[in-house]
Amino acid sequence: MSSEAVFSADIKNPSALLEEFFSKHEYLSTEEKAEVTKAWTLLVNKAGDRTRECGKPYYLHPLRVANILAESKLDSPTLVAAILHSVKDFEISDEELSNQFGENICKIVLTVNKILNLPINTKTMHQSDAIRNMLFAMCDDARIILITLADRLDRIRNIKSFTAADQHMIASAVIEIWAPLADRLGMQAEKNEFEDLSLKYTNPSVFQQIKAIVAQKKDERSSYLEKAVNSIYKSADKMGMKIEIQSRAKHFYSIYQKMRKRNKEAGELFDLLALRILCNTPAECYTLVGIVHGLWKPLDGRFKDYIAMPKANGYQSLHTTVMCEGKPLEIQIRTHDMHNMAEHGIASHWLYKKGSSRELIEEDRLAIYNKLQQFKDSLTDGNNFETLKNELLGDEIYVFTPKGDVKKLPLGATAIDFAYSVHTAVGEKIIAAKADGKIIPLSRPLQNTQIIEVITNPQAHPTEAQLKLVKTTKAHQKIHSWLMANDPTFSERLALKAEEQAAAAGIEGTVGMNGTGGATHFNRVKKSRPKKGKPEAAAELKPRKKCGVLVQGERRVLYNLAQCCKPEYPDLIAGYVTRTKGVSIHRADCLIYQRIPHKEERSVEVQWDE
Repeated sequence: MSSEAVFSADIKNPSALLEEFFSKHEYLSTEEKAEVTKAWTLLVNKAGDRTRECGKPYYLHPLRVANILAESKLDSPTLVAAILHSVKDFEISDEELSNQFGENICKIVLTVNKILNLPINTKTMHQSDAIRNMLFAMCDDARIILITLADRLDRIRNIKSFTAADQHMIASAVIEIWAPLADRLGMQAEKNEFEDLSLKYTNPSVFQQIKAIVAQKKDERSSYLEKAVNSIYKSADKMGMKIEIQSRAKHFYSIYQKMRKRNKEAGELFDLLALRILCNTPAECYTLVGIVHGLWKPLDGRFKDYIAMPKANGYQSLHTTVMCEGKPLEIQIRTHDMHNMAEHGIASHWLYKKGSSRELIEEDRLAIYNKLQQFKDSLTDGNNFETLKNELLGDEIYVFTPKGDVKKLPLGATAIDFAYSVHTAVGEKIIAAKADGKIIPLSRPLQNTQIIEVITNPQAHPTEAQLKLVKTTKAHQKIHSWLMANDPTFSERLALKAEEQAAAAGIEGTVGMNGTGGATHFNRVKKSRPKKGKPEAAAELKPRKKCGVLVQGERRVLYNLAQCCKPEYPDLIAGYVTRTKGVSIHRADCLIYQRIPHKEERSVEVQWDE
């Protein structure tokens, strides 16, 4: 969407622009319009004739940002902060801003300004810290998130005047950070637009290809969907239900993802069509699933119930895919309230209201908001930022305890993550796990809806190998803390690793500034520590004949030495997961092992514990 498409008034006439803004959003009271006008007047006076790189007036972008938020009928303090969010580019003191608009709005403006100036588009060692600080700043007030997202959305809508390199950089940041963040906040409409516009600038040829194919099939799609819609309306009328049906083609980025996943061209895909049915109650949602499955045959494994089991962002809906006239048709069924939450997410909790306190937000429905607050004080370094980012912005799975309790984990989480989600004491003593009654490697990612049983040992403890496997921030923090407290060499290895990374980045061990202003460099020599009571020369003794086995780098994992080949150190060994006796260890050349059916699917990495 271009800037001209937002306002039809002369963009060089501030009064006309503001008048059009108010005509678009009549929900504002006279007093609230006065507050918005005061903010607008300050911005226009400070900006003067200043223009942006595109040649348009400086004040136009903040008004477009406010317009995005007003489309969701957000309260007037949010709109005031949106208009003022870049006013710090001019000579205005914090005191002046606070006196005119209050401390709350001043704090929002300063925080948004700080976030938008973080160097998150750079591929440096500091990128993780910048994004982490941005996320933590957001959790102080939900409106900071909303204004920041609106700013990014308007920016990518209007980047035609940027160079191709800048366009690609902005679009890459959008797909990496802003689209997942909008998704986590339940803002589906914004997330879809972020993804489509990002694709347009990161892969323009594919974008144009998809656009052309969708346009070509418009008439065919219209006729096909009309028949399906009429069939559903007719069946719903017989049941006495009043429903609303929306038909649409899937957004371009969703089609692009299907192309990549299935390795097909856009023209080869058939399930590009979708219907959304809106009704009044959750009970009607389930009735409509029965109606739809009665009209057309459902595809196996394509039914998802997000009403009984909502997503972390509060999203609720029923999803099913049916074969309609030989083509897959995806159908979403939800209530009007669920649809409002799906489209606007966190914004739907901050609609036009007289108050402005955080109490307006139903915090129990905003998992990311609560997690940010929990992590804010406990995360002090950027080393595990990727874990935090994946947990907050990545996809999630649902698994169950043997008692039927639901645990929500990030995609790729392991049984170790699950154990720590149950209790830290369980995580620290885990040695093995079962999924649906079968032993699985601790390194294997868990699958949706599995029933997970943890096997513990009182003598077990966290290991560095586990630290590399976990995906949740809690597990990472707990294992890291245990190793720092109980493994005297762990911190040394971390320091050595940091030096190697710094050297690889051309920084070669810089740790600070010396007295003359130059960098202080050092070289660390890694020494092997002799065991207590043994001389250093003991390291050169012959290997022990009896030796334990490491499974996936871990010691305390249940295993047994196969009796068919009786492996001994230093034989080459291989291992696979049995159904009841843990990991079975064979010699790599064992004929019995070679004949085990489907052993590749159950093989795990094993080695002698030297």
